[in-house]
Amino acid sequence: MELIHPDWPAPPWVRAVASTRLGGVSAPPYDALNLGAHCGDDPAAVRRNRARWMRAAGLPRAPAWLDQVHGTAVAVEPEADVVPRADAAVSERQDRPLAVMTADCLPILLCALDRPWIAVVHAGWRGLVDGVIAAAHAHAPPGADLIAWLGPSIRPAHYEVDAAVRDPLLASDECLESHLRPVSAGRWLADLPGIALHQLKTLGTKGFDSRLDTFQDPRRFYSYRRDHGQTGRQVCMIWMQDAP
Repeated sequence: MELIHPDWPAPPWVRAVASTRLGGVSAPPYDALNLGAHCGDDPAAVRRNRARWMRAAGLPRAPAWLDQVHGTAVAVEPEADVVPRADAAVSERQDRPLAVMTADCLPILLCALDRPWIAVVHAGWRGLVDGVIAAAHAHAPPGADLIAWLGPSIRPAHYEVDAAVRDPLLASDECLESHLRPVSAGRWLADLPGIALHQLKTLGTKGFDSRLDTFQDPRRFYSYRRDHGQTGRQVCMIWMQDAP
């Protein structure tokens, strides 16, 4: 099983890790470490994968999963035995892992450098338009110094969109035009990580991009677009231990 550890200057009490598709028990097309329970995979295989992942990642307890719907709702201090409908979660408590699942959309981890506070964000293009990053950011303690890590996602070379995506993005912020490169009549390549980094910068938060591309690496990552919707989910998690 492969563990991806973010390369970012998080404080020592912050733990963060991301999965790949390697090391699980799911059969094709979900092979192998599918952690999504809503993808059509065998539920027993998903449970075994999650148990394996928890052990390998060293989680202190079961994570808080989200029912992600491309919205802007934020779950505050979610419990592991409840699955709220939300696309972000925040916590100030010890030993409370937060999880975000993706298969092309952008997973974002946030933490405060100067006090105990963490967050996860699920950011597809719709969430970026509607402000899901700002929604999570608004729950940070006043004056907190935040940083963010952008996990594996589809990259602009593989994310071609039409006006139904481009127009709402530009309506939300005309500065995003530089992150939409025209490739043919009515078609653009959209840079989700670039848009997220721009939004984080406007919020005063420095972002660190993993630069990992889900679409071009089928051995390591699930990709909804590449696999035509029949695919599993990888996960990014963050929690705190021994915080001041």
